[in-house]
Amino acid sequence: MPDGSSVYRFGPFELDPQRARLFHGAARIPLPDPQFEILLKLILHVGEVVSKDTLAHAAWHGAAVADNSVDQTISRLRKRLGSRGGARYIETVPNRGYRFAVGIERTHRYDAEVANDVPLVPYRALADGEQDLDTLDRDAIRRARRTLERVLRAEPDCARAHVDLANACAYAFESTRADIVPDLEALRSGLHHSAKGCDLAPASADAWSTRAFVLCLNGDSHEALAAALKAVDLDPNDWRHAMRLSYVSWGEQRLRAARRVLTLCPGLALAHYLMATVFVARGAFDAALEMLQEGCTAQDAQLASTSGYPGVAMHLHRARVLAAIGKIDAALAELERELDASHRGQLYARECIANTWYTIGALRQRQRQHDVANNAFTEALKVVPGHLWATAALGHDLATPARRNDPHTIDLAMAQAIALARAGRHAEAARTCADALSQAPPGGAGWLLPAEPTLNPTARAETWASAIAILRNRAT
Repeated sequence: MPDGSSVYRFGPFELDPQRARLFHGAARIPLPDPQFEILLKLILHVGEVVSKDTLAHAAWHGAAVADNSVDQTISRLRKRLGSRGGARYIETVPNRGYRFAVGIERTHRYDAEVANDVPLVPYRALADGEQDLDTLDRDAIRRARRTLERVLRAEPDCARAHVDLANACAYAFESTRADIVPDLEALRSGLHHSAKGCDLAPASADAWSTRAFVLCLNGDSHEALAAALKAVDLDPNDWRHAMRLSYVSWGEQRLRAARRVLTLCPGLALAHYLMATVFVARGAFDAALEMLQEGCTAQDAQLASTSGYPGVAMHLHRARVLAAIGKIDAALAELERELDASHRGQLYARECIANTWYTIGALRQRQRQHDVANNAFTEALKVVPGHLWATAALGHDLATPARRNDPHTIDLAMAQAIALARAGRHAEAARTCADALSQAPPGGAGWLLPAEPTLNPTARAETWASAIAILRNRAT
């Protein structure tokens, strides 16, 4: 038997436990971590009944999950595996659990490239990690992070691995940014690896582009912009560098960079979102709606495909702008579309879904459906415990110890304003936001304010004139 990975073979499939991969023939079948861990547990106990509790522990390692999480994960696994001769690979045993019902063969997966060219091994791992990163899926990002850490243990001066790991860490931080305590350790690690990547490969556009992204997340907007401009100068024809430049810049510069993204790679929802943020900040709602409609179309198309960089929140943001011009029913319809979208694993999905529920609550509050509104705010808190705006809308205390030094000062100021508006103190709410905006560093902080659904500045234009003027001037 030639050297290779020990695998479990069943039907046309092979499960490689060492590399956490499932193959159908030569093709890799992507599996999120919970699906892989449940499938592996069932295969290791082939023919036996495995309880839901055992499967849940294997998949989520003791983390709290919904009661039906195992059932939903098994359902998704079955769709990926299909059936053999009309029989399912995974059987349900009522009131007991699940059983893998097909015989397996333990064998080896021959990998000629690895067997014959050992120096390629870390590069294959890099390719796997980069493929996982492009999905923007939380489980895939965690898997990529582990893969890249293994590469660096073997090749500590591999610049590309440092750059990719910096991206993985940045994404890990971003997936928690709506939490009361975000993953600041991941951000610190991203800063370290992005700096190392630039030191090792100073002519790499990827290194400087990643450095820009991580610096921006850390609040170093001036240095982030410089790094992004350097990346674009090194490689002006890579849409990723234009995307990062758009992300870290603001105003007309953000618009120009996002248009460049769409020239180089049409159909990326995130580029439409980035342009819309500037139009919202300027109060140019017609332009924002047009851009967000294109973004909705792009998001829906991306979610229906396997392409990288899937978008989220386009329907949410379009709903907010529709609500700002008084089209509440149309806004609620858009919010339902966002909730129905199949983007639950995307790294921004939790934040998006929580914001969608919060926005539903705000609009129902406008319709004086207070019980329905409070239920929606509560749903937001279920998705993201401590969600700032839902907490404020329900009248709960914002001054928790974890938030006394909250780095997201504009978000906290807007939450405080929501609490004031809830009490009918609209002038004070407007002053709170204006003060925060006047002290914010250059950039897009507070861009959402003109379309914030509870504060609803368009309904009290005179009260909010000062804050909106600051925002509009910053967005030129």
